[in-house]
Amino acid sequence: MDSSSPTRWLRIIGIGEDGLDGLSPAARRLLSQAEFIIGGARHLALLGETKAKTLVWPTPFERGIDEIVARRGTPVCVLASGDPFYYGVGATLAGHISPDEMICLPALSSLCLAAARLGWPLQDCDVISLHGRAFERIIPHLRPNARLLALSWDASTPEKLARLLVARGLGGSRLVVLEALGGPKEHIRESTADAFKPREIAALNLIAVEINAAHGAAFIPLTPGLPDEWFESDGQLTKREIRAVTLSALAPWPGARLWDIGAGSGSIGIEWMLAHPRNRAVAIEVREDRATRIARNAAALGVPDLEILTGDALTLMQNLRSPDAIFVGGGGGAMIDAAWTYLASGRRFVANGVTIETQSRLAELHTQNGGELVSLSVAHPQIVGGYRSWRPAMPVVQWAVTKS
Repeated sequence: MDSSSPTRWLRIIGIGEDGLDGLSPAARRLLSQAEFIIGGARHLALLGETKAKTLVWPTPFERGIDEIVARRGTPVCVLASGDPFYYGVGATLAGHISPDEMICLPALSSLCLAAARLGWPLQDCDVISLHGRAFERIIPHLRPNARLLALSWDASTPEKLARLLVARGLGGSRLVVLEALGGPKEHIRESTADAFKPREIAALNLIAVEINAAHGAAFIPLTPGLPDEWFESDGQLTKREIRAVTLSALAPWPGARLWDIGAGSGSIGIEWMLAHPRNRAVAIEVREDRATRIARNAAALGVPDLEILTGDALTLMQNLRSPDAIFVGGGGGAMIDAAWTYLASGRRFVANGVTIETQSRLAELHTQNGGELVSLSVAHPQIVGGYRSWRPAMPVVQWAVTKS
C-alpha cells in the first residue's frame, strides 16, 4: 500500500501525548505534505507550527466532515488520539469516505499504555468507553475478579465510578486513575474505591478497575433469567423462569437487533442487550407509564441504550429498521400475525401466549410454519397450614421458529 498515493488523499494520523516525538517517519512525512489538518484543540497544540491550514473540530461535528469531503483529492490529515479506529473518529470517517481513499497510521492507544503500566494482559480486560456515552453502560462489567479499562468522560468520572462501586458492595475494588498517558504530564494514582478521595484530576484520564466483590455484592450474571425483584414492575413482567426459556429460544448473537413487542417492564429487551455489548433492542409499549418504567429498569441494569417506543405497535412497526429477532409477549393473535410479516427469512420469532385464544393461534401457526411449540408450567411453594404446597402459575404456551 502506497501511503503517498494521491488516491489516498485522506490521512488519519494517531497522535499521543508525546506529540511529534512519538510519530513515525511515515506519519511525519504525511503531515508535512498536508494542505489541510483537522483535529481537536489538544491535537493541534501537540502538532505545533505548520504551513497547512488547520481547523479545530467544529460544533456540530458534521461540519468538520463536510470540510474534509469538500477537499476530496487534496492532501488532508486528520489528527486523532491513539488508534483512530478504536472508539475514535476513524469509523465515523469511513462512513463518509471509501477506505480506498484513506490511510490510517495509528499510535499507541491509552489502553495499550495502561495495560503496559499495570502489567495486565490486554486481551483479558473488559474495555468500555464512557466518553460521550451513558455512564450506566459500565454496570454489566462489574463482576467478581474482572479487570476493566474505562475511558472517562471527564475529570468527574473516577469519583462517580468509585461511588457506584461502593454502592454495589464493591468498595474494596482496586481503582487506578491514569492521566495523560505517554506524555510529560503522565500521572498514575491508586486507591480502593471506598478510600477514594475527591481531588483534581486531568480531564484526559483512563480508569483501571480490578473488581473485589465482597459477600453479597450485586453483580449481573452471564446467564439469562435475572431475579424478578431486580425489575421495577406493575405486574406486567415475563417471570424469571419463563424469561430464561424465552431468551434461550430467541438465541441472541453479537450485534443482533430485537423487537420486543408489548414490552411491559422491558425485561426481554434488557436481557437481550445484556447478552452481548453490541446487541440492540427496541421495546414497544403502548402505555406511557410502563415505557417510563422500562427506561428506569434499563438504566439500573446497565443497558441505557435500549430504544423505547410508546404507542400502537401496529403503527410503529411500519417505520422500524428490520429486526434479527422478534418477541411478542402481549397483544394476542392479531399482533403476532402482524409482527410475523415484518420478519425476514432466516430470522428468529418467539411468541408467548397465556390466554386460550392466543394459545390456539400459536398452535395454528406452528402447524402452518413449523418450529417448536411448548407448554411451560412453573410452580412455587406456598404455606398451607403448617405445611408447604405447590402453587402453579398460569401455563405459558411458547412458539419459537426460524422463519423459512
